[in-house]
Amino acid sequence: MLREKIKTELVAAMKAKDEAKTSVLRLINSSIKDKDIAARPSGKTDGITDDEILQLLQSMIKQRKESIELYEKGNRADLVSKEKAEIEVISSFLPAQMNDEEIEAAIKQIISQTGATSMKDMGKVMGSLRSQYAGQMDFGKASSLIKGLLS
Repeated sequence: MLREKIKTELVAAMKAKDEAKTSVLRLINSSIKDKDIAARPSGKTDGITDDEILQLLQSMIKQRKESIELYEKGNRADLVSKEKAEIEVISSFLPAQMNDEEIEAAIKQIISQTGATSMKDMGKVMGSLRSQYAGQMDFGKASSLIKGLLS
C-alpha cells in the first residue's frame, strides 16, 4: 500500500537525518491526512484509496511545476532547485509515466470503448482515463489530446 511505503520512507529519511526529504514526506503525509478527514463524511472511514493518493501526488507535482515557472521569472534559482528536489521525492512514489504516444493510444482505446463521438463525451473519457491510468499520465496533456480527437 502506498500509504505504508510513504511512512517507511519517512522513517528512513528521519534516521538518515535527510531534512529536505523528511520535510517533503511529512508534507505528503499531512496532505493525505487532510484528504482522509475530508473523506470521512462521505463514508470513507478507512481513508482515501491509493488511486486518490496518486492523484494527490500528481497535483502536488503540478503545484511545484507552477511554482518553478514563477521562481524562474523572478530569478530565484535557490527556490527553483528546492522545488525540483521536492518533485523528485514526490515522483518516486508514482508509477512510471506514460509517454505521449502511449497516452494517445490509451485515449483512442477509451474513446472506442466508451463510444465517445463529441466534446459532450469528454467527461466520460476523462473519468475512464483517471480510473484506469491514475498516476501514470499527465491529465492536463491528456485533456488537450482528447479535445483534439473529439472535435
